[in-house]
Amino acid sequence: MFDQLGKMKELQGKMEEVKNRLETITLIGESGNGEVRVMCNGNRRVKNIHINHTLFKTADSEQIEELIVVATNRALEQADRVNEAEMQSAAMGMLGGFPGLK
Repeated sequence: MFDQLGKMKELQGKMEEVKNRLETITLIGESGNGEVRVMCNGNRRVKNIHINHTLFKTADSEQIEELIVVATNRALEQADRVNEAEMQSAAMGMLGGFPGLK
């Protein structure tokens, strides 16, 4: 029982390491042929939004808003995939220590 408790604490530590690593991964979603770029990290936190200044001359606010939404969703979709892969990898590495959970 104490061995499994130690394994759980080890798993929690590994998950924390993964979260810290995900903070350093930058993912970019684009829309409007790169006119709008949204950057987020692997923990799904938006870090930056870049809008090409010429877009304000050629598009109305609704079009710009839609481009921001599309770019944000693309960045977050990438972050979801990276986050899930990292978490699964860490969990699979630890499951060997839990009989019956492989």
